[in-house]
Amino acid sequence: MKLNDRGLLIVISGPSGVGKGTVRKALFAREKHNLEYSVSMTTRKPREGEVDGIDYYFVNRDEFQQRINDGKLLEYAEFVGNYYGTPIDYVENRLVAGKEVVLEIEVQGAMQVREKMPDAVFIFIVPPSKRALRDRITKRATESEEIINQRMEKAEREFNMAHKYDYIVVNDTVENAADRIMAIIRAEHAKTERSIHRYMQMLEVE
Repeated sequence: MKLNDRGLLIVISGPSGVGKGTVRKALFAREKHNLEYSVSMTTRKPREGEVDGIDYYFVNRDEFQQRINDGKLLEYAEFVGNYYGTPIDYVENRLVAGKEVVLEIEVQGAMQVREKMPDAVFIFIVPPSKRALRDRITKRATESEEIINQRMEKAEREFNMAHKYDYIVVNDTVENAADRIMAIIRAEHAKTERSIHRYMQMLEVE
């Protein structure tokens, strides 16, 4: 008998440009994991190489707004003129099935999830330095200097919200960050508050 039948909701968050997506892909590239990526929904246009239903669900603003009105989003946020959000039904179904559901979302959305699902595991990804963050954003070569400055200003505000997370992981190298997150997941499953009831049941079995 396992101590945990229900999966964990793993929220990977942090300022734009810290490498959340790269770290998440490194996690899923590992063998024998039980992770399942919850694809976010957005109204922004796909970037080169992004695939609908894999990187994001790309929808128009009217459809996104309808989902907000119907209460079908676990979280949502608007940034630089576009909405981002997480469909709630899919997440809950996969958790019940025992999957470790990974959300890769912005800080504003993570705080909404904290209110609705406080038993989730919240991980704040940070860069080695502010200079490293700006370099990463600039290397994308997809945004104007004005947008880059907006992202840096937003990042400054979000760094001050790190205390609201359960863990802080420095993305010095992608593999190091992925190692730390996997260790966090293993530790969370062994937490007394998550496993004590099932453990007591195990003791009663002859």
